[in-house]
Parts: sequence; structure tokens; C-alpha cells
Amino acid sequence: MSVNRLILGDNLEILKSMENDSVDLIYLDPPFFSNRNYEVIWGDTGEIRSFQDRWAGGISHYIDWLKERVEEMHRVLKPTGSIFLHCDWHADAYIRVHILDRVFGEKNFRNHIIWKRNFTKKGSQFKMTRYAQNTDSIYFYSKTNKSFFITPRIKNLNDEELLSIYNLTDENGKRYKSEPIELPKMMGRKNLVFEYKGYTPEYGWMMNKEKLNELDRLNKIFFTKNGKPRRKNFLGDYAGSEADNQWLDIQPIGQVQSEMIGYPTQKPEALLQRIVEMASNEGDIVLDPFVGGGTTIAVADRLNRQWIGIDQSPMAVKVTEFRLQKQTDLFTAPYTVQLYKYDYDTLRNKDAFDFETWIIQQFGGVPQNRKGGDKGIDGKTGDGVPVQVKRSDNVPRDVIDKFPTASQRYDKSLFQKNQKTKNPIGYIIAFSFNKGAVEEVARLKTEDNIIIKLIKVDEIVPIAVKPVIGVHINELERDESDGTSAGSRKIEFVAVGQSPAGIEFYSWDFTFNKDKGFKPSVIIDKDGKQTLTLKAGAHSIAVKVIDNDGLENTEVVQLKINGVVEKVK
Repeated sequence: MSVNRLILGDNLEILKSMENDSVDLIYLDPPFFSNRNYEVIWGDTGEIRSFQDRWAGGISHYIDWLKERVEEMHRVLKPTGSIFLHCDWHADAYIRVHILDRVFGEKNFRNHIIWKRNFTKKGSQFKMTRYAQNTDSIYFYSKTNKSFFITPRIKNLNDEELLSIYNLTDENGKRYKSEPIELPKMMGRKNLVFEYKGYTPEYGWMMNKEKLNELDRLNKIFFTKNGKPRRKNFLGDYAGSEADNQWLDIQPIGQVQSEMIGYPTQKPEALLQRIVEMASNEGDIVLDPFVGGGTTIAVADRLNRQWIGIDQSPMAVKVTEFRLQKQTDLFTAPYTVQLYKYDYDTLRNKDAFDFETWIIQQFGGVPQNRKGGDKGIDGKTGDGVPVQVKRSDNVPRDVIDKFPTASQRYDKSLFQKNQKTKNPIGYIIAFSFNKGAVEEVARLKTEDNIIIKLIKVDEIVPIAVKPVIGVHINELERDESDGTSAGSRKIEFVAVGQSPAGIEFYSWDFTFNKDKGFKPSVIIDKDGKQTLTLKAGAHSIAVKVIDNDGLENTEVVQLKINGVVEKVK
């Protein structure tokens, strides 16, 4: 499976299609075994269907449902890989004992991480009969004892506290704290008792002579007035204290307003950043089989990891895509979004080379992955049969005329073998073929025993009509307090979308730039209404509408404000 891919579908089936030992890190935040009404978040068809499957029975059914997915995750995880499973108190004991210990083995248990997800106390409208549940569990298991791991550090001191601790300054003006460099009596070691610069510690140094020389070279040893050596621990070297299994320093999403997208169980990026950095390197593959609000994918992409994200909800996939768009720049690796349905206009007008690569992969083949010089062959099937792609409708006969020659040139022996055994000598993929092309394929089969398979795009991926959208503009009031004659304008934007599949949500870019692409200012808007106060000048507002199939359409509104609100065509 190719990486940097968002996939809409059942994660069990998609996991089954992935290769063994192909992923470096897995983080999953599956739906908790908690209140049934609270659990449905997006509310679209895919999520509801999955939700019903999980709740066909009680806790045993839930564990069975989750276990068969974790078994596939274990298979695709590399021997050096790790898994982090996020859950709460409703089922954490069952998950550890009945799933993780059995699938990964007790010996590969690494940590039960406790994350404090809530810093507020439970309301007192009801009599408390137990302590408030303010934590989640994150189970950390490795596949083998060779897993990659870097201990994270926590900078949990503020500037004032640091200055009070690092309270000394050396001759170069660098702040440091003084620490002992010789062992106390209870820890004395005879092999570390030796003379250094005229001083011999009674119970030994804390390190060997080689390391002492290195510290001295870095100007990290000094002698006190009474002749005792001490170590300089510079403020500039402070990296924080080593983290343990209690993660109390990562604030919940409600206190990180800039990250909020309107997803109730959204996890903070700092939480995923710690996991990704501690258990993977740049370029490694991170898998999240329950994408949800897209935090894992957004963080993995920002930290230069490759990734695969899966979710059964079209809204989850589209929200994640918009989060990626928001942080995309010139150096961001390309990614693909795999939906149930695709709209004709987007595919038909897609970059020709990108379309060739994408549709061949959807067909189950291998693209050539090079522009130009392909001599009429754009890829091949799993058994090597050539594939040609035409990003067009009504493909004419002359394409068929040239294809046998291109196929022979590509692999003459394979061509002759398939002709002899009456198997296809190749495939041509296009949106449609005209009558002449179809008739020529029939003639070649009958008269020359050459079989060419014509494949329409909608035979490979389902094609639907994308939603339509319109935007109404209402001027609410003027604000001339800025001292200009033009003043500011408070404007209401109302987006109205229509789709046979039903409208799921809207997303807005208040500073749309065509060259930079859509960068959402508001990712999730269920109502399609936004109110902005705009100053005098030109403004470009873009809104996307997303339907229940995950298809989208965009409307761009350009305004000029100079005394009046003028819509620019």
C-alpha cells in the first residue's frame, strides 16, 4: 500500500490488504466503550453503520470487534515497531488483558501511560459517590524487544524557576548551576579514585578520566575557593526532565483553543507529537486506523513522517484533508485521498500524469511513475500486462490501432504468449470509448486473436455528481470608528449546498489565495453561516461544501469594500 494516503473505508478490510511488517508506529483512538449516544460524533452513514456493528452486543462483542483489528495491526507492524492504544476506564482492563496481552504478549508490554485529559472538577449538581474520572489510558506495546524508543523530556519549569536554579554566571556570562562531581561515601568506587589536576577524591569521581577530560574541554568543571571540583550544568543545556508514564503536562484540547475544530473527542497535537517523536524517526510510516479528527495524521505529516489514515466516516476523512491543506507548504509531501465515490469534473480535469498514476493504482496495477518517454504504456498489471490511460471521453479508433505495437515494444514475448493463450495483451483505461474504438477491439479479437480490454473509469471507481453551492451576502451594519470615510463592514455569508447524498458540512477560507490553495480558517461549519467584519479593500472568501459521499465543491466570493460593498465578478 502506498503511503501518505487517507482512506475512506472499513479499517479491518483495509488492514487485511496491507503487507506484513510494513508500518513503524500505530496509534489508535478507537470509539470508547461508553455511553452509546455520546459515541456517534460525525453522524454520517459510514460512522453510524460502524457504530451499529460495535453495539450489536455487550462488552464481549466490543472486545471481539476491536481484537480482530488489533490482530491485523500486529501483523502489519515492523519488528521494531510499537503500538499505542488510547482508551478510557470503561474497557481499559478488558483491552489490556483480552486483546493486547494476548496479541502482543505480556513480555512486550512497555507502559500504561496515564494522560490527565481534564483539569476541571466535576460539577456538584449531583451527590458525588466516587472520585472524578479525569484521565485516559494509553497502552504502549512493542512487537519485539527491538523496538525503537527515545525517552521524551518535559520542560516543566517556567523562566523564573529556571533562573533561580541556574543562579551562577561564568566568565563568559553563561548561566549555570553547580553540581557535585565526586561520589559520596555510600556510593564510593575504588576504581574511580584517581588524581586529576592535583585533586584526588576520597570515594571516587562520578565518571572515568576520559569523560572528565571531555567536561574540562567544554569548560564544565571549576574549582571552589576551598579547592573542591564542581561541575557546571549550563542553562543552555537544559532539555527538561525525563518523562515517566504520568503525562500531566499536556493540556486537553479545550485549553488549546487554536487547535479546536469542533470534534468532541479531539486529542491535542502535543499528545501525538510526544508519541510520534518517541517511537519513530523521520521518514518512518505512522498508521492511524481510526482517524477521527485527524490529529495523528496532521502531526505525523508536520514531523516529516510518512502516514496512512483510515476512517469509515467521510466527514472524518475530509476534515483530516482540510487540516493537511491548512499546514501545506512547498516542502510538504504529496498525499492522496481515497473515497467511496469521485466526481467526474475533478477526475476529468486532474493533472494527466497524476491521474494516470492514481487510476492505475486504483485498478490494482503499478504505474510507470515517469513523465514522457513511456512509448504509449503508462503502467502494468500485477502480472506485467501493459496498461495505457487516456484521461478523456470518446477515445477514438486510432488509439486502438497504435496499442498492439506499443504492447509488443513493451514486452514482445509477453505479447506473443498472451496472444497465443487468448489472454488480454493489454488494458486501455478511459472515461468512455467511441463506436469505432469498440468495433476495432472486436475485429482484432476475431481476426487477429488480439484481445484488448477497454476499461471505463467508472468500472474502477464509482463516479458521482459533486454537490452544487451558492453563497448569499448580507450587509449587517457599518463601522466607521476606524476613522476612514469608507469604514468597516459587518457582513453575513450564507452558503447553501445541494447534493443527492445530502450535505455534511461547510469549510471556510477567509483569506483565499488561488496560488496557495484552500487554507481553512474554519474547518467545520454545519450551518453554512459566517459573519465577518471586513475593512476597506479587496477580500477573497472561499467556501467548500462537502456532501455525505465526501465529494466537495468550492465557491469563491470576491468583494471590494470602499464606501459600499461591491461583489467583484
